[in-house]
Amino acid sequence: MSYTVEPRVDSYIDALPAWQQAICREVRELVHAADPEVVETIKRTRQPYFVLEGNICALLAAKDHVNVFVYDGGIVPDPEGIITAGHDNKTARTVAFREGEPINAPALTAMFRQIIANNRAGGWRKLKRG
Repeated sequence: MSYTVEPRVDSYIDALPAWQQAICREVRELVHAADPEVVETIKRTRQPYFVLEGNICALLAAKDHVNVFVYDGGIVPDPEGIITAGHDNKTARTVAFREGEPINAPALTAMFRQIIANNRAGGWRKLKRG
């Protein structure tokens, strides 16, 4: 996969324990694979975000898991039940990954692609109103 990396995202990932690095790198690959125009950035001083005409997702490593915040306003279908928290959140829901847990790459990629499509259509806020 060929994409432009943001050195501050590398720094964030490199500072984590090896198992969290692996999760973050896999999610990074998946979001870039969802659309080649995805851009990496840092928001909130240190948190990696992936954006394309709006937020797609963000990474936040916690003590015993990695949170992937998906910025979909709760409107993207989750047929495989990968969302672990934030079901009633108005902005983002969470997919948490713990050490040794596999990432459901097809389901997460499908969510990323739908979020990107929604962003290109004006964003979830506009779509939710419509």
